[in-house]
Amino acid sequence: MPKPSFQSRRFPSRKFPVFSRSTYPEYLRIAAILRTETVGGALLLAATAAALIWANSPAADAYYGLRDFKLGYEPWHLQLSLGHWASDGLLALFFFIAGLELKREFVSGDLRRPSRAVVPVTAAAGGVAIPAIIYSAIVWNAGAGALRGWAIPTATDIAFALAVLAVINTHLPSALRTFLLTLAVVDDLIAIGIIAFFYSSGLQPALLLAALVPLALFAWLVQKRVSRWYLLVPLAAATWGLVHASGIHATVAGVLLGFTVPVAASRRETQQDSTTAGSTTDAGGTGMAARLEHLLRPLSAGFAVPVFAFFSAGVALGGTTGLTSALSDPVAVGIVTALIAGKALGVFGATFLVTKTTRAQLDDGLKWVDVAGLSLLAGVGFTVSLLIAELSFGSGSAQDDHAKVAILAGSLTAAALAAVVLKARNRHYRRLEAEETRDDDGDGVPDVFERSERDG
Repeated sequence: MPKPSFQSRRFPSRKFPVFSRSTYPEYLRIAAILRTETVGGALLLAATAAALIWANSPAADAYYGLRDFKLGYEPWHLQLSLGHWASDGLLALFFFIAGLELKREFVSGDLRRPSRAVVPVTAAAGGVAIPAIIYSAIVWNAGAGALRGWAIPTATDIAFALAVLAVINTHLPSALRTFLLTLAVVDDLIAIGIIAFFYSSGLQPALLLAALVPLALFAWLVQKRVSRWYLLVPLAAATWGLVHASGIHATVAGVLLGFTVPVAASRRETQQDSTTAGSTTDAGGTGMAARLEHLLRPLSAGFAVPVFAFFSAGVALGGTTGLTSALSDPVAVGIVTALIAGKALGVFGATFLVTKTTRAQLDDGLKWVDVAGLSLLAGVGFTVSLLIAELSFGSGSAQDDHAKVAILAGSLTAAALAAVVLKARNRHYRRLEAEETRDDDGDGVPDVFERSERDG
C-alpha cells in the first residue's frame, strides 16, 4: 500500500494561525475605524485632563455646579444632571456603535469564523474573569459595598489604547490592531451584559415591555432599509426613554437598537456600490450597519465619549495627601492591581492556553512578547470602567472618587508598561508595515494580501 502523501499525512494535525492578516477590504475597514478612534482617544485624553484641572482649581465649584445642573421633564423620569445625561444619554450612542460593530463582526467580520474568533473571544473572557477575581480577592474584607465594584477593571477602552499607540508612534501590525479591536468589541459585549444583569435596580416590567414597541418599529424600518432620520431618531429616543424608566441602564437600549440594523446589503445597495469607483467596502455591498457606523462613529468618538469623560473624570485629588489616601483605599488597590496585572494575565494567559490546547499557533513574524505588550495595553480601561464605577458606588461618593483615581492611575500605568514592551519591537513592526503596503504590480492591492488570498 502506498504511503500517504506528506500533505495528506500532515493535514489532520495542521495548525491554523492566529493574529493572521484579514482580507484587504476588512483591513481597510479596520484601518478607517482605528483612525477615527485614535482621534477620539486624543480628544478623550484632552477632556479628561481638562476635567481634572478644573476640578482641582480654585473654580472647582463651578465645575461641580455644571456637572450637577439638572434639566429635563421629571414626570417622564428625565430630570437628570448634565453628568447623568452624559452617562445615560451620550453613552447610549457609544453603545449603539458597539452594537453595530458587534453584529458586523459576527455576521461579516472575524468573529464569523471559529478559527479566527476563538482567540479574541477567549482572551476577552480571560481579560474579564481574572481582573474580577483579583479585585474581589483584594476587597473581600472591605465589605459588601466594595465588592459591588468587581466589574470596574474588566473593560478595555479601545480609544484610549489607540491614543497610547499614537503617542508612542508604534507601527503595530494590522493583525495585532485587528485583534485589539476585536478583543475590545467582545469586551464591550460582556460589559453590556454585566451592566444589564448586575447594575439594574427597581425593574419596571411594564415599561420594559413598552420599550419593545418602538424598538420593534425601529427594527422594522431598518430591515426595510428606511434611513430617514425623522422616523428613526424619535423611535430610538422613545426606546431609550422607556428602557431608562424601566430600571435597566439606558445604554443597553443603544446596544439593542444596534443589533436590529441589517449588516448585509440589499440588492439595490449592492448595485449602488458596484457603480462606485474604487469602492473598498465589504464584499456584497455596504449595508445599513456600515453606513450608520460610518456616519455616527465620529460623533461618538469625537463628542459623546469625550463629553462623558469630561463630566465623569473630574475628581478633587486633594494634593499628594489626598491622592495617597485615595490610592490606599482597598477599592483603589483592587482596581489598579486588576487593570495592570489582572488584564495582562487574563488576556495573555487565555491566548497562551488556546494555542497550547488547540491547533492554533502564532502567525509568522509575531512572538509572545507582542502578545504580552498587547495584553498590557488591554489594561487601559477608562470609559466603561468610569461608568461601572458610578453604577457601583454612586456618582460623587468617596468610593466613586477613589475608584476614578484608581482607573486613571491603573490605565496610565498599564499604558506606560505596554509602551515599553511594544516600542522595543517597533523596528520589527516597521518591517511588517512595509510589507503590508508594498504593491509591486501597481494594482492598488498590496501584494501580501493577494498572496494570502491565493494561499487561503
